[in-house]
Amino acid sequence: MKLWGLRTRLLVAFSLLVVITAATVAGGTYVQSRTLILQQAQDATARVLVDKATALYPLGPLPPSDATLNRISGELSDRDLNSLVFYEDKAVGNEQMRALISPELRAAVKSGSVAWQRVMSDGKPMLVVGTAFIVVLPNGKRQASGIEAYVAGWLVPEERNIGELATRAWLIGGLALVFAIGLALLAARGVLRPVRELGDAARRLGKGDLRARVSVRGSDELAGVARTFNETADSLERHVGELERMEADARRFVADVSHELRTPLAAMTAVADVLEQEASSLPGDAGRAAKMSIEETHNLTRLVNDLIEVSRFDAGAAALAPEEVDVAEVITASLRIRGWTNEVEGDLPSGIFAEWDPRRIDVIVANLVGNALRHGEKPVSLRLSEAGEQITLEVSDRGSGLAPEVLPHVFDRFYKADSARARSGGSGLGLAIAWENARLHGGTLSAANGTDGGAVFTLRLPRRGVTA
Repeated sequence: MKLWGLRTRLLVAFSLLVVITAATVAGGTYVQSRTLILQQAQDATARVLVDKATALYPLGPLPPSDATLNRISGELSDRDLNSLVFYEDKAVGNEQMRALISPELRAAVKSGSVAWQRVMSDGKPMLVVGTAFIVVLPNGKRQASGIEAYVAGWLVPEERNIGELATRAWLIGGLALVFAIGLALLAARGVLRPVRELGDAARRLGKGDLRARVSVRGSDELAGVARTFNETADSLERHVGELERMEADARRFVADVSHELRTPLAAMTAVADVLEQEASSLPGDAGRAAKMSIEETHNLTRLVNDLIEVSRFDAGAAALAPEEVDVAEVITASLRIRGWTNEVEGDLPSGIFAEWDPRRIDVIVANLVGNALRHGEKPVSLRLSEAGEQITLEVSDRGSGLAPEVLPHVFDRFYKADSARARSGGSGLGLAIAWENARLHGGTLSAANGTDGGAVFTLRLPRRGVTA
C-alpha cells in the first residue's frame, strides 16, 4: 500500500472524522457529568452544613463562650465530615483543617454567603464548605455573629465515578475508531476496486490490448468514468483497426507495385547496359541524356529492390540463412566488391567467427560504409572487436556529424538528413534496411557523434544470430 495512496487517505479521513466526533461527544458528556457530580456533592454538603447550623439556633449570648464553640463544632462533625469553627482569632475543632481553608474562602464566608472550595489533601480531593452564623437582634435586625463554621469531606467516591466516566469515554472513542477503520476499509474497497480495474484496463490498453474494457456498476461518478473509458477504447479500437487496414493496404500496394515493376525494370536495365556501352560515342546532349537515363534506371532498380526488401520485413517473411563465417572476410569482401577497399581504413582482425547470414551482413556493411562515403568526409574507418558472445563493428567518418534533431530519425524510412545537399541517388531506405537486418540477427544498430567529430554507427550482434 502506498504511503499516501487513496486507501491511506480514506483511512486517515474516516479515522479523524470519527475520532474528532467521538472526542467531542464523549468529552462534552464527560465535562457535563463531572460538573453535575461535583455540583451535587457541593450542594449536598452545603445543605447538611446549613441544616445543622440552623438546628443550633439560638446561639446564646455574644461573644460566644468556649462551650458554645465546642457545641457548634461537635454538632457539625460526623463520620464523614470534619469541622472547624472560628470566632475572631479563636479556632475550635479539627486544627488540621486550618491548612485547607484559603483566605479567599474565608473572605467569601465573612461576606455572608455559603461558600465552598475543592482542595487536595494527601493526594486526595476534598470539599471544604463554610458558612457564617447570623443572629437576630431584639429589634428584629440581623447581624453577623462573627462565628464562621467550616466542614470538610472527602470527594473520593465522586472522583471514582468521574474516573469511570473517563474510562467509558476512552472506550467509546476506541470502539468508534475501530468502527471508523472498518467503514474506511469498506469504502476504500468500494472505491478502489473500480479504480484498480480501470488502471489494469488502461495498462492493457497501453500494451496494445485494444479489447480491454471495464465493468460498469451503478450510476455514480466512477461508473461515468468507466463508461467514458469504454467509449474511448471502442473509438480507439475502431481507429487503430482502420489505420492497420490502411497500413496493410499501403504495404500490399507497395509490395505489388514493386514486384510488378521488376519485369519492365529488367528490360530497362538490359537496355541501359547496352546504352552504357554506346553512351561514350554519342554526341553532346544525346550522350548526357543517355548517361542520365542509365543512372536513373540504376537508381530506380535500387529503390524497387529496397521496397521489396522492406515489404518482406513488414510481412514477416524475411528469414536468416546463417552459416559459419569469418566476420573480417565478409566485411572485406563487401568492400572489395564495391571498390571501397582503398577508401576506408580498416581494423579488422581475422579469426572472429560467427553464425550469421553473410548476404544480410553484406547489406548492412554496404549501407553503413556507403552512407559514410556519401555524406561524411574521409577517411572512413571500420573497427571490428569481440567481447564474449557479442561482436561489435563501428563505422565512423570525419565529417560534421549528425545534428541533434536528426539522430532520433536516422533509421526512419525515407528520412534524409541532408535534404539541403544536392540530390543523391539514395532512397532513404538503406539505413532502415540495415537496422532491420541487425534486429533480425538479434542485435542492435545505433548512431551517435564521435568525440573527434563525424558520425559513428555501431553494430552489435550476438555471435550466433537468431534463426528466423
